[in-house]
Order: sequence, then C-alpha cells, then structure tokens
Amino acid sequence: MAKRRGAFLAALLIAWVALGAAGVMFARSRGIAISAAAPVIAAFLIESPFYLVAGFPDIRERLAGPRLPLHLLASAVLPYLVCCCGGIPFRWAGLGALFAMALALSVWYRVLPAHPLSDLGYLTFAGAIIVSGVLGFIYPPFHKQHLEILGHISVVEIALLVSMLDRRMPETGFGFLPSSMEWRVGALHFLYFIILAFPINVALKATHLVDPRPVWQVVAVFLGSLWFQALSEEFFFRGLLQKWVEAWTGRETAALLLTAAIFGLIHYRLRGWKWVILVALLGWACGRARNQSNGIRAGTVTHALAVATWRAFFA
Repeated sequence: MAKRRGAFLAALLIAWVALGAAGVMFARSRGIAISAAAPVIAAFLIESPFYLVAGFPDIRERLAGPRLPLHLLASAVLPYLVCCCGGIPFRWAGLGALFAMALALSVWYRVLPAHPLSDLGYLTFAGAIIVSGVLGFIYPPFHKQHLEILGHISVVEIALLVSMLDRRMPETGFGFLPSSMEWRVGALHFLYFIILAFPINVALKATHLVDPRPVWQVVAVFLGSLWFQALSEEFFFRGLLQKWVEAWTGRETAALLLTAAIFGLIHYRLRGWKWVILVALLGWACGRARNQSNGIRAGTVTHALAVATWRAFFA
C-alpha cells in the first residue's frame, strides 16, 4: 500500500509541475499577468488529485462508502471557489448549479437501483452537462480563454468514481500507463483507422491538410488526450456503454457497432455528418482494440494517436 501511495504522490507531483509550468507558459503567451492567472492555475492544481485518484485502485477504494459524496462535492466546488479568488467573478447561481449537478451525479446510485434505464440515464445526464453549455455559464471566459474544462474535469471525475465505487462496474482497465501490449494493440488499430479513414476523408472532404504544427504542440495534445480526453471517453463509451450493450444483447459485434455509431452521432454538432462517419470509424477501431486487449487503455492509445494526428496535419 505504501508503494502505491508513493506512486500516487509521484504522479501528483509530476502533474503539479507540468500543470504549473503549462499555466505559466500559457499566461505569458497570451499576455496575462501571472498574478492574475494564479487563481486559475491553482484551481487546476486542486482538481488534479481528485482526478488522478481514479487511476490508482487501492487509493480510490479507500473513498468508498458514506464519505464518497462529500469527496465528490469537494472536487467540484473547491476548484470553482479558488478560481473565483481573482480569476472569474463569483456568482451564487453558478455555485448553486455546480453544487446541484455534482450532488445529483454523486448520489445517483444511492437513490436509483443499478438498472439499464438508470445506467443510460446516468450517462445521458453526465453527457448533457458537458455538451449543454451550462459549464460555460458557471465558468465564464477568463481573458477570452474558456475555463469550462475545469467543470468538465469535475463531471468526468465524479462519474468515474461513482461508476467504479457505487455502481461497482467490473474493472475496465482505467489507468494512465498502457502496457507494452496495449501500446502495440492500440498502435495497430490506429493504423487500421488511418488506412480506412484517409480515403473516406478525401472523398468526403471532411478535413484538409495544413502545414504541420510544432512538435511540442502535437506532443502536448497527445498526452492531454491519452491522460484525459481519450481516456475518459474510452471509459464511458467502451468501458461502460459497450460492455452494457454486450450484456443486454449477448452480442459482442452488435455492441461494438452500436457503440461506435452512438460515439459518431454525438460528434455531429462539431462538423456535421461527415464528421460522424469518421468518428464512428474511430469508435470502431477503439472498440476493437478494447475487445482484443480486454481493457480500455489500448483503445485510448488508438484514440489519442488519432487526435494528435488530426491536430498535427489537418484542419
């Protein structure tokens, strides 16, 4: 246990150093005074241990039980309050909305039974919070920079821990360091995706080539996706939804295809039907990687490589 606690603390220290440095560099690149950016940077630092704990099974298990909702409410409210200390204006309506949403997510399975309808309702409610724009109301722009990502992280972190500790979903493989096998399977399915998606992209003219972005930007996008965006989406789509559909239908292939289609459809608002086709194909590749490796981290590698490639060469 002490070894795992040490690993968690080491990961937290690395995260704090990386987030702090990134925050300072970003503020300077946008001409924002460090003193003005300090509350926003501090809010991200405060949110990070709440999110990281989900990737350490022995540590997160200690949160199970009556105190879990309090922990989850703190993970949503504390970053907001810190961010309001000079970063964004404090609003009671924003705090109330944040508290109400976090409370509903935190006690969902303490009020409702573990049932397919409540499971679908939970995913729908969490997703609606993220895409509805309410987080943009709670976290208004800071020097023209969008801060709703802080609320996004809180919602994801709460849903992760509730699914793991209250809903008691079977182990999905959620974690931050893929194994060598998962890297291999994920990279292979990324190649499958590229081989199939590139001619479709050319035919549909969904994106177009641009001058390559700087290497540091591509690496940052890849790591951010590997450890948050892709990882969280793979957990909810391939770790939860695809597994649930498999259980309901008894058909692995049907679950893979249906989940990929839903994954594509929720991206319609970004670029329309052309984007739906490409993202659904990515969902198929990630789901297949998950099936082959028996965990979501291989699919996360596929997903993160696809996002980084898009950001590097396409617009």
